[in-house]
Amino acid sequence: MSVLFNILGEKCPKCEKGKVFAEKGNIFLLRLPKMNANCSHCHHKFEKEPGYFFGSMFVSYVVAVAEMIVFFLIANLFIDSYLTIVVLIGILSIVMSTFNFRFSRMLWIYMLDGKDKNI
Repeated sequence: MSVLFNILGEKCPKCEKGKVFAEKGNIFLLRLPKMNANCSHCHHKFEKEPGYFFGSMFVSYVVAVAEMIVFFLIANLFIDSYLTIVVLIGILSIVMSTFNFRFSRMLWIYMLDGKDKNI
């Protein structure tokens, strides 16, 4: 359970104290999240090589599709128009984009470089 809290809290996978992201980003201000290059506490390097986070795009896709399916199932109970639901899903995907970006990178880091990994 602490791993889930560390992922959501965006903590370093090695020391669980430093922050991975310097800025969370804001889609309404057109600011993308910014990652720290190294952990401020243990100096662990987050991006091992160029293209390290390429796989996190696929994780982001899965997370976004899961959010859309859940939103569709809930919205379908209250809204009769499929067009309205599709528009709302589009708005949801834009609003959640910076969260999905950070969350997918955190999942990727913890899958490949978690505390029990010896890389």
